[in-house]
Amino acid sequence: MAKSESSGERSRTIKNQLRRLRFENGQITQQQLADKVGVTRQTIIAIEAGKYAPSLPLAFKIARNFGVPIEAVFQYNK
Repeated sequence: MAKSESSGERSRTIKNQLRRLRFENGQITQQQLADKVGVTRQTIIAIEAGKYAPSLPLAFKIARNFGVPIEAVFQYNK
């Protein structure tokens, strides 16, 4: 039988500052960011909404695009 997720595990999420960073950096659109990092606009939308956790390489690409450390973009909540 598969082990079920505890409520504590379900509450762990990756938060992000994408929307704020987009607006602080010339109000770039989701599409512009997607084009710069090589993903679809839908991927950026899902990441911003907290519905999708990016791969580590993508997270680094996003952080580098804004010229900030990865921790300035993504935070893991325990």
